[in-house]
Amino acid sequence: MDDHTAQSEPLTTWTPDGETASAVTEDAVIAAIATVYDPEIPINIFELGLIYAVEIEGGHVKVEMTLTAPACPSAQELPESVRLAVGTIPGVTEVDVETVWDPPWDQSRMSDEARLALNMF
Repeated sequence: MDDHTAQSEPLTTWTPDGETASAVTEDAVIAAIATVYDPEIPINIFELGLIYAVEIEGGHVKVEMTLTAPACPSAQELPESVRLAVGTIPGVTEVDVETVWDPPWDQSRMSDEARLALNMF
């Protein structure tokens, strides 16, 4: 692919009132979250089904996520990794990541790709 066909979304958009930051999209947030991997499982946390909700209001993004178990050794690391990843998206001004336990995570939340990669069919 050359530079003309592989263009990404612009960082700003021109309007009659001047340049404005591009709107933060759910797809961009999911793509950022998908860069975060559970250190014990070679699958990103989105495919593992650990993300329960994404809310976007302007530049403020709220993510509700869970962990595979309450005693997960990555309980501090994973939410912070999500916060940092989402914070790199152009237009994001604030990121809140909340760890929730209801409903509890189970393997049925995993994507087919994750199940296939972990041989859990």
